[in-house]
Amino acid sequence: SPHNPVGRVWTRQKLTAVGEICLRHGVKVFSDEIHCDFIYPDRSGAERVFTPYATLGEEFARGAIIGTSPSKSFNLAGLQVANILVPDKELRRLLRHANDACGYSQVNVLGLAAAQAAYEKGDAWLSALKEYLAGTLDEVRTFLTERIPGARLIEPEGTYLIWIDCGDLVDSAGELRRLMLDKARLWLDHGDIFGEESALFIRINIASPRSMIRDALTRLADALGE
Repeated sequence: SPHNPVGRVWTRQKLTAVGEICLRHGVKVFSDEIHCDFIYPDRSGAERVFTPYATLGEEFARGAIIGTSPSKSFNLAGLQVANILVPDKELRRLLRHANDACGYSQVNVLGLAAAQAAYEKGDAWLSALKEYLAGTLDEVRTFLTERIPGARLIEPEGTYLIWIDCGDLVDSAGELRRLMLDKARLWLDHGDIFGEESALFIRINIASPRSMIRDALTRLADALGE
């Protein structure tokens, strides 16, 4: 949470419902919260609230592993550093054993220094980034409405990965790939990597210079015009 690829920010009620199902069936939860810094207000301007899974209650936290990282918020993915939070001691022991068996016992020292710098001194940068992303999202929303009305933006509640329904533009995943690759010359994430039911969707990373996003959308609009 927020969900990738659809950008849903799960409410406390939804998370609790999932957590209760997992508790009943003895299922452990890995809560991937790597995009938690990117939360958008709703269309009325009201703020959305991000709910960390471990805050649902002690019983929920004991059965959970929480993953966070500065890699998305501060563009540090190449330094391969993340935080794994495991409140339960026995579950933490098992995770450490599995981690050591995979040969990941040493952490990237440069990544640690970068993470500390980001968390301690990166507030202003992150605020500026989120403001920039919100402006880019506004442009994408307007462009699709005006020039590619057949492409329906699934309004994101969080993340900088946007999910677009192209079902009114094409009839098959193959046709969608030909449109994007051969005509528009765009290399995007196609929805079928997430399952057959998503075959007519595309995912676009808008955490890029706005000029690049404009160019991509213009090429798609021009390709459709052909």
